[in-house]
Amino acid sequence: MISLVNTGMGLPPVVVGLFVTIVLWRNGLLGALELLYTPTAMVLAQLVIAAPIVTGLTLAAVQQIPHRFRLQLLALGASRVQMTWVLIKEARLPMLAALMAGFGGVISEVGASMMVGGNIRGSTRVLTTATVLETGKGNFDVAIALSVILLAITFLVNWALT
Repeated sequence: MISLVNTGMGLPPVVVGLFVTIVLWRNGLLGALELLYTPTAMVLAQLVIAAPIVTGLTLAAVQQIPHRFRLQLLALGASRVQMTWVLIKEARLPMLAALMAGFGGVISEVGASMMVGGNIRGSTRVLTTATVLETGKGNFDVAIALSVILLAITFLVNWALT
């Protein structure tokens, strides 16, 4: 299971976009929901990208807590739920870093967003896909402005989390 999570941490976003597109396509598993080229499809793709990153780094954070500490909690009479809560509290800073890494993975992503969202103006265009579009059109001033906004948002979110 951990090997699958670790593999997921390195999934190329365009591959995620392809598989989510296939699942959401008219004949796909969830095609009847008609989610392709919607913000919901984009959120789903971003979730698939972020989940293994957050899960893998959270697992690593919890695994770093000494096994003797767990045994000590149980010896002191803690229930499994209480022990889990204490372990989560002990690993909160690395888990916060895991959330920030997951956020960084999705805020910087372009491929899956374009594939499942279609980069539709006023509906599914996001800062990253708009930056690619404007750069392709030669509108570097607009692309730079969008990039500065994206950097500012990224900084503010990470600043707020830390």
